[in-house]
Amino acid sequence: MIDELDHLVIGGSAGVYETLLGRRATDGRLRTGNVGLAFAEGTPGLQSMAFATDDVGKAATLLERRAVVATREGDAVTLTGHGVAIRLAAKGSDAPSPFTGDEAACVSTLDHVVVRTANPERAVAFYGGRLGLDLRLDRSNEKWGARQLFFRCGDVVVEIVHELKKGVSEAPDQLWGLAWRVPDIGKAHARLEAAGLDVNAPRDGRRPGSQVFSVKNKTCGVPTLVIGGIGRW
Repeated sequence: MIDELDHLVIGGSAGVYETLLGRRATDGRLRTGNVGLAFAEGTPGLQSMAFATDDVGKAATLLERRAVVATREGDAVTLTGHGVAIRLAAKGSDAPSPFTGDEAACVSTLDHVVVRTANPERAVAFYGGRLGLDLRLDRSNEKWGARQLFFRCGDVVVEIVHELKKGVSEAPDQLWGLAWRVPDIGKAHARLEAAGLDVNAPRDGRRPGSQVFSVKNKTCGVPTLVIGGIGRW
């Protein structure tokens, strides 16, 4: 039913993300090698995510059969996944946005999008059972204080995170943060620092061979991680 994550909608401006990604927007939209970004007025932060499907009609029928409350709106289907706004539509045709500088210092692709949940078993049932995403890893780590669920969707991972200390409840999920991949993390760090962004020093990531750093401002309220030293999932 779902082929890939097509784009995300962010409350904010394309200009901010031109600097962050090192890519030039077209008609107020941006696209990396594997996902697009659209921008809207309203509360800063991630507002919704849109998945690509090859047949909207079949997707709508399957959602109905799986007891998912969804609304058909022309050539798209909209639904809410326990607080997260979701859209299913045909894959967009936008080409990747051109780089504004050295490609090695700019964002190549999205690595993962993070959803925070108060109920991990509910998330497994919804994202795996009802949407049909591929659950690749389910792990709890007391040191990190979290249970993490990794659903693969094309070249992107939807990571569902549950804070163990908060316990399980029926509180709504939250579409929360983004992790971007870059070819050269040192060059990417230098580029963003020169552009006036508040970035911490690169550190070893959780995946062997990777390095990461966080971007602390000018992200339109989206918690943001930059990852280097790894290939695609």
